[in-house]
Amino acid sequence: MMPAPVKPAIDLSAFEAIDVRVGTIESVSAIAGADKLVKLQVDFGDHARTIVAALKTERENPREIEGRQALFVVNLAPRKMRGVVSEGMLFDIGYSDGITPVLAVPERPVPNGTRAG
Repeated sequence: MMPAPVKPAIDLSAFEAIDVRVGTIESVSAIAGADKLVKLQVDFGDHARTIVAALKTERENPREIEGRQALFVVNLAPRKMRGVVSEGMLFDIGYSDGITPVLAVPERPVPNGTRAG
């Protein structure tokens, strides 16, 4: 794989506007009529959220990530996908480069809700 060119420089305030947090994926379930999407129930410590992610075609068994911590963008506007409101975005590695994505995870367990950056 040849890495993509680095994107143009941004001001630090643009990066600071993105709220990336650690959450534990409590459950993964199918969404009726969706070919790629699954519904994740994620524990962020002080609250839980529903996150919709396109994992069906990336993993033989999307439920294999249940119980795992991962990084999520939590300050995106809610978005309805296939009738399910997604309250954030799974922050994974590889999708944009056309390789099978993997979870972005902390190197050791940290409290749910811990901020990245």
